[in-house]
Amino acid sequence: MPDSTSRLLAIMARLRDPVTGCDWDTAQTFATIAPYTIEEAYEVADAIQRGAMAELREELGDLLLQVVFHARMAEEQGLFSYQDVVTAICDKMESRHPHIFGAQTGGPDLARWEDQKAAERAARGHSSALDGVAQALPALMRAEKLQKRAARVGFDWPDPAEPSAKIVEELDELANATTDHDRLLEAGDLLFAAVNVVRSYGISAEDALRAGNAKFEGRFRQMEHLATADGQDFASLSLDEQEAYWQRAKAAERG
Repeated sequence: MPDSTSRLLAIMARLRDPVTGCDWDTAQTFATIAPYTIEEAYEVADAIQRGAMAELREELGDLLLQVVFHARMAEEQGLFSYQDVVTAICDKMESRHPHIFGAQTGGPDLARWEDQKAAERAARGHSSALDGVAQALPALMRAEKLQKRAARVGFDWPDPAEPSAKIVEELDELANATTDHDRLLEAGDLLFAAVNVVRSYGISAEDALRAGNAKFEGRFRQMEHLATADGQDFASLSLDEQEAYWQRAKAAERG
């Protein structure tokens, strides 16, 4: 094991020492650390998106610390160690790449990859095609994964027309809902249907919404800039006046 890895494991062991360790670190559990793990993963993705490679190095270290933290807590409970984590992922990667580490010839087989993952889930006692889709995923991403799992066993629309029609149906049901609870459920059905439409075109719903967010943010900031250049307080403008700036922002974007 590299000296730097041994050093990190030793640091975490010292921090978690029940007598001489850090009070904050020793008080943590899997549940209390999990939100930090998710946050660090997003910060890694953010650094990549911004092309901030120096920050990426630091964020990857923060994410690695989360792995070490969870592994240390597991070792304290006699569950598994950091080395067990590393061994498990090594075994999994070699098993899933027989064209590299085994006798199989040719390139990667994505269908075989998915079949193997399904077999691994079955070996863990999973019985549903939807088992193993993490509850903690962002809702949009989880919706897409649930739909893809269902599609693998044949439960899917044949083309974009049907899920597009479903959106119209869900819009009507949302409009006709009479209670807050019903509106919540119908709004969820509408968003789930929208993911289905996007997926039917082979587009990642998460990527699509990120692009939509970026487009909206860019146009909105441009509206504010244009209004300020005209000596206007954007927030005090009427909706029609704001819409005029929106159209100018769109035109500037096209230009």
